[in-house]
Amino acid sequence: MYADRKARLLAVLQSEIDSKRLPGAVVMLSRHGKVELFESLGQQNPEDASPMARDSIFRIYSMTKPIVSVATMMLMEQGKLLLSDPVSKFLPEYAKQQVAVEEGGQVSYAPAKPATVQDLLRHTAGLTYEFLGNSAAQKAYRASKVGMGMSNVTNAEFSKLLAAQPLQYQPASMWEYSRATDVLGVLVEAISGQTLGNYLNEHIFKPLKMFETSFNVPADKHHRIAEPFKKDPDGGIQLKLSNLREETLFESGGGGLASTAHDYARFLQFMLNKGELDGVRLLGSHTVDYMTADHLGNIPTSPACAVTLLPAGHGFGLGFAVRKETGISTVPGSAGVYYWGGIAGTTFFVDPKLDMFAMLLIQAPNQRDYYRPLFRNLVYAALED
Repeated sequence: MYADRKARLLAVLQSEIDSKRLPGAVVMLSRHGKVELFESLGQQNPEDASPMARDSIFRIYSMTKPIVSVATMMLMEQGKLLLSDPVSKFLPEYAKQQVAVEEGGQVSYAPAKPATVQDLLRHTAGLTYEFLGNSAAQKAYRASKVGMGMSNVTNAEFSKLLAAQPLQYQPASMWEYSRATDVLGVLVEAISGQTLGNYLNEHIFKPLKMFETSFNVPADKHHRIAEPFKKDPDGGIQLKLSNLREETLFESGGGGLASTAHDYARFLQFMLNKGELDGVRLLGSHTVDYMTADHLGNIPTSPACAVTLLPAGHGFGLGFAVRKETGISTVPGSAGVYYWGGIAGTTFFVDPKLDMFAMLLIQAPNQRDYYRPLFRNLVYAALED
């Protein structure tokens, strides 16, 4: 990295902190297996003015999804599932789903085609998120209380509640960001016989030495939890974030993990190494290539997700958004870049062509769509080649 441009990246983030728009941040960039940048800036908790630290603990929300997708692919490699298997093979509650069809202000219901494990991995299972709009399916999600803030139900109970709601689309007909990875978490439990947290801990976190990634943060680490501003600095309605200081029964495969920069960097380096880290191999290299290739082809993106979640020039793999070409997108990057982020503001991207990954950890939910492209621009501007 150019030293002056690396300094500029940090200076821009610091200016956002100084303007009281961003509480604090942890930023990391690694190339060729060497950490080129790892800094903490600003405040970890604006309420007590504690400084951000490199080991601060963040709600990573949907950065949980790539990890659970890896867990699913590990089961595939063990011969315990096929991606072409219908979801109902493992979770019978999904056998008789219906699609909500809206015409002329009226809602009718049509039998759904079977969604596959691949559909869950690539978000084409017909599911949705309750906060993405006002469709009949999304209203049903909200009415049944399938949503963020669930804590006192098991994953299996959640799954039965979700499966009883209508689908937004026919499976394999549309890419819609959704609770599909929550269902993958339940599928992992059904196949393994373990809770999702125990499975991830035994088969991913311990082997990769990710010792501070979990669904519940122990009490002796509560003082390290990063927090957002209590009031949105831009005057909007501040999103209520999960309370990591309370234990939850529900272990959301789509968004429940807390982690640190060090831990998540271990996961990203494992992916960049195509399934191996420090002599521990969890996935075959060809499987990682397969996961990070586009799996949508001509499947369209829903209007609710087309601008910020899957912009022009991108497709979606198995747990990651995938850049299909160097141009078209409004941010720089190589063809083959894969990435994702969390609703509280955390984000990462991996560039295999440049042998690099970069990560920005913040808790600024309403500003996330501004800081993600800003960070991407600053990182690529700082690279020497």
